[in-house]
Amino acid sequence: MAPGWSDLLLLAGPTALAALFLLVQQVRRNRANAKADWVVLDGSNVMHWKDGTPHMDPVKEVLACLIAQGFTPGVVFDANAGYLLSGRYRHDGWLSRTLGLPEDRVMVVNKGEPADRKILTAARDMGAFVVTNDRYRDWAEDFPEVKMSEHLARGGYRDGNLWLDLPKRPA
Repeated sequence: MAPGWSDLLLLAGPTALAALFLLVQQVRRNRANAKADWVVLDGSNVMHWKDGTPHMDPVKEVLACLIAQGFTPGVVFDANAGYLLSGRYRHDGWLSRTLGLPEDRVMVVNKGEPADRKILTAARDMGAFVVTNDRYRDWAEDFPEVKMSEHLARGGYRDGNLWLDLPKRPA
């Protein structure tokens, strides 16, 4: 062995093992995400479902229902959601902790930016459907999929009980 190369090998070996470990982890994550049945919740819409006033309980209940059925939900809120819920701006982290979801599955759009575009783009990118009572008619030209019954899932409360009209899952 040539002098000086031993130091290089001492660094290269562990670095190669660490890179291999990270690569395997990323492949596993990608496979898990590819298999996920994604759902996007219109959080600002769903939080009004119970009695017309904003609460996190309907969002939590819808999430629990979807997760119990094997879906992987993400939630998008308008920038004013925090103000409506707690009287001040709330960021993704606060809302994700409140909902018990990973922060990368909760988004608060920037002030002045329409959440609808983010919701519909996320659903399109992930092959997901959207849980909302919004029909997105203003967005139908850019997102023609909103006209398909299986793309938008309605819901609400009847006699105090949650109901969701979810699309049929492929067998």
